[in-house]
Amino acid sequence: MRIIVTGGAGFIGANVCTELAGSAGVDEVVVVDDLSTGRRANLAGVDATLVEGSILDQGLLDEVVPGAGAIIHLAARPSVPRSLEDPMASHDANATGTMTVLEAARRHGRPQVIVASSSSVYGANPELPKREDMVAMPVSPYAAGKLAAESYALAYHQSFGLPVLAFRFFNVFGPLQAADHDYAAVVPIFLAAALRGDPLPVHGDGGQTRDFTYVGTVVSVLTDAVRRSVTSPRPVNLAFGTRVSLLELIELIEGQLGKPVARLHTDPRPGDVRDSQADQSALRRLFPDIEAVSLEQGIRSTLEWFRSCS
Repeated sequence: MRIIVTGGAGFIGANVCTELAGSAGVDEVVVVDDLSTGRRANLAGVDATLVEGSILDQGLLDEVVPGAGAIIHLAARPSVPRSLEDPMASHDANATGTMTVLEAARRHGRPQVIVASSSSVYGANPELPKREDMVAMPVSPYAAGKLAAESYALAYHQSFGLPVLAFRFFNVFGPLQAADHDYAAVVPIFLAAALRGDPLPVHGDGGQTRDFTYVGTVVSVLTDAVRRSVTSPRPVNLAFGTRVSLLELIELIEGQLGKPVARLHTDPRPGDVRDSQADQSALRRLFPDIEAVSLEQGIRSTLEWFRSCS
């Protein structure tokens, strides 16, 4: 099978490509990435072909999509704060970009399309755990764009019979996730600061909770979805129902380091939700054999990777 991974030079994408390359039944892995957030170095040593360009380039997609058996669509303009600074750019990449990928799939053989959505679509809905049938209440342009992306994917399934699977990712972390930019996620920010001996920047009181998911678990689900051609007419949470506060995350990091770390509390970030926790029922029905890597093991592995890079 020939598999295309959009955003394949990014953190999640490169981990997926590493797993897919050389796997049984996979003949070729093609990465489409404009390297705006992805890094060429993430694919070093990976048997994948990098096509540098934007998912908004229909001509480029018309060249790479024919013959594909599956498209794992991870390309996006990430970050809630970034979307608040430039809502239109976020929409173009996340909503219009997804539709461009779906259109290319519709034109060229209708391969399976796996779309990365986000837990941020639940937004202001306070109910926990988050179920896929709950009302989505996005509170940022990023969340709205992700809701549009998954909605387009599911509409293309209903309208054109395109085989799709829309996953709502919850706070994915792990090796290759960069900490050296303004929009970095909380786990790499915390780990990098802790290893430097700097205070960990905590937005708000640190009581906000997240359902952290190790990238290795996400990769296992995505690759299994491709191998078995799993589809769904509804979005699916890709997380396992854990609920950990940022202060608890810091305590876990302290346990791994064997020493306390300082904290620096700052103002809460606009657009952030207070609490997040996935209902995993739909995921378990579709992927009953997947075993999630624990948060403790995931932090340990990520910390080892950060140390290896220093």
